[in-house]
Amino acid sequence: MKSLLKFITCGSVDDGKSTLIGHMLYEAKLLFADQERALELDSKLGSRGGKIDYSLLLDGLLAEREQGITIDVAYRYFTTDHRSFIVADTPGHEEYTRNMAVGASFADLAVILVDATKGVITQTKRHARICALMGIKHLVLAVNKMDLVGFDPKIFEAIKEEFSRTTAEFPIQSIQVIPVSATEGDNITTNSPNTPWYEGLALLPYLENVDVHTSNDTKPFMMPVQRVCRPDHTFRGFQGQIEAGTISVGDELTTLPSREKAKVKRILVTDQDRDSAYAGQPVTIQLDREVDVSRGCVLTTDSQIQEAGSFAATILWMDDSVLTPGKHYWVKVGTKILPGTVTAITNKVDINTGNIVPAERIVKNELAKCEISLTDSIVFDSFEQNKSIGGFILIDRVTNMTSACGVIDEALEGQGRLASLDTEITREVRAQQKGQTPLTVWLAGSDTAALAKEVEKRLVSSGYHTMLLENVQGESLRRVAEVAKVLNDAGLIALVTYDSSSVNDLETAHEIIGKGFIEVSVEETSETSIEEAATSVVKRVVKDVIAQSSTSISYEI
Repeated sequence: MKSLLKFITCGSVDDGKSTLIGHMLYEAKLLFADQERALELDSKLGSRGGKIDYSLLLDGLLAEREQGITIDVAYRYFTTDHRSFIVADTPGHEEYTRNMAVGASFADLAVILVDATKGVITQTKRHARICALMGIKHLVLAVNKMDLVGFDPKIFEAIKEEFSRTTAEFPIQSIQVIPVSATEGDNITTNSPNTPWYEGLALLPYLENVDVHTSNDTKPFMMPVQRVCRPDHTFRGFQGQIEAGTISVGDELTTLPSREKAKVKRILVTDQDRDSAYAGQPVTIQLDREVDVSRGCVLTTDSQIQEAGSFAATILWMDDSVLTPGKHYWVKVGTKILPGTVTAITNKVDINTGNIVPAERIVKNELAKCEISLTDSIVFDSFEQNKSIGGFILIDRVTNMTSACGVIDEALEGQGRLASLDTEITREVRAQQKGQTPLTVWLAGSDTAALAKEVEKRLVSSGYHTMLLENVQGESLRRVAEVAKVLNDAGLIALVTYDSSSVNDLETAHEIIGKGFIEVSVEETSETSIEEAATSVVKRVVKDVIAQSSTSISYEI
C-alpha cells in the first residue's frame, strides 16, 4: 500500500504557489485529457499572454482568476508510482491568513515559496511560524522565480541562510531548500540543467521519498468521545476516532475527567466486532460497567494526560476585531466545547525577529501568548504528544466564527474554576467564576421595561450572567440601588428600570453602587426602535466589560 503525504503550499502573495503545483501535475502527467484541454483553452484568457497558466488548475473561484491570487484553500488529490498525495494550495495574501492556517492544520509537510527577486519577507516568516505552531515538522523552502535572477547561486544561498536564521528556534525536524522556476518547470519534476550547482533532488522526487511519519500506534491509547450511542437498554457504547495507540478487548481504560476504571467489553468498527483497533480508526467501544462519560470526555490508558480549568496558550488571532482581555468565547478542545474567557494577554511574538514583546491587545494575524480561564475542567495533553487535545480554537459566541486557533502551553495551577478557595470569597472571585465584570445598567425614564428585557436577552445569549430589576418605581431609590450593589457583589450584571431620571436620583444611585455604574437615559422617540436601542446599550455594556472600567458612562439613545 502506498504511503500518503499531506502537504500544503504557502508563502506570500504572488510567490507562485498555485503555478508550482499546477506545473507539477501537468509535467507529471497527472491530469486527464479533458483537464489539459480546458487548461489550454483557459490559458488563452489567462495572465501569461497565451502561454499555459498552470495556476488555473487550482484557482477555481471567479474572484481568484480575476485578481490573479488564491483566496480559498484548494485541495488536490493525486498519486504517483511511489506515493499518494493530498495537497492544500493556501492563499498568500495577509487578509486570508486564517485560510492558510486551516490548511496547515491537516498537513505533515509544508512547501513554503519565496520569490527570489524579493527574498524572505514578513509574510514568509509569518507562514513559517504558523506551520511550526500547527505542529508541522518538515519544511521545503522552494526558492521560486530563479529564472528572473539568472539562476544565481549567490542569491539562492543568501535566501537559504536567512530562512535558516528565521527557523533556527523552531521545533523542525527537516528543512530542504530547492531552487525552482514554477512557470518554466526548473527542478519541479526533474533536475534542471540551469542549476548544475544544486545537488539535491527536484521537488516531486523529494516529496515522493521524504519520511514524515511518526507512528501513533506506539503511544498510549487515547480517544476523545464524540458521541454516546445507546440504541436500547442493553447497549451503551462510546464513539470516536482513536487519536493514539491501540486498544484490544479486555484492556483496562481510564475515563477522564471522572477517572473511573473499566475494561473493554466490545470493539466495533462500523458495525463489525473486532478484537482490536488502532490509531486513525473510528470505533465504538463498549465497557464492562457503567461509567460517567459523555461527549467531550476522554478514554485513555495514559496516566500523564492532564486536566485544567485554565491554561497558558499560544494563539494565532484570526478575527477582524481586536483581542482584548475579558471577552467570552466558546473554547473547543478535542470534542469538548465550553465557555471560556481570555483573562490576560501575556505578550505577542514579533513576526520578523521572533522576539517576545509586551502587548495589551492583539490584532488580526498576530501571534500571542495569553491565559484562558474556563467554566469547567478540560482534559488535555501536550501538543507534541496529541494534537487533538493539545490544540484548541476560540469561537465567537455571537457570530459563531472562529476567532483564533492555538496550542496549550501549560496548565495554570490555582486558576480557573476557582480551583483554590483558601482566600475570602470576594466580589472579584465571584466575577472571575462567571468570567465577567459586574456592572449596573441603570435605565432611567418611563417605559423602559421592553428595552431592558431585550438588552438582557441579548446579554444572556452572549454568555453574560444578569439579573433584571423591573417595575421598581414604587420602591425607595436607595433600596433599589442597594439591591443592585448586592447583585454586583455576587458577580452579576444588574439591569434596573427606574422611572425617575432626575440628576439627584442618578447621582445617589451612582454613589451607592460605586464602580461599574452605567447610566442610560432613554428618550421616547418614534424614530428609535427597541432593537436599535438595545443594540446601542449592549455595545456600551460589552465595551465597559472589556475595558473593566470603573467610571460612569452617561449617554442618550
